[in-house]
Amino acid sequence: MTFMYKPIALLILSLALVACGRETYTTWSCADGSGSKSTMVLKKAQMQFQDRQYDYCGSLGPVSYFDLKCPAQTKDSSYNFTPDSGKLISGENEFQCNAL
Repeated sequence: MTFMYKPIALLILSLALVACGRETYTTWSCADGSGSKSTMVLKKAQMQFQDRQYDYCGSLGPVSYFDLKCPAQTKDSSYNFTPDSGKLISGENEFQCNAL
């Protein structure tokens, strides 16, 4: 009986190893107040938005912070993003984002 379980165990192990190699990312469509649209991609610990790449600086509660160079205080980052609501805020600019 144990001979039959070896192929199954090897199959499950190989599938698990293949899944570990995948990169995870989420693409969002973001619109500002005037309706102008931009694409944002969250990939690992980086955000790609408007042809720039920002580093993940940390989170405070549900809000994640991103900047070109992370400041000493996370909340001082140039972008803050709340995935639950889709709000992306940078200074006076606010975008409404929807996952694609």
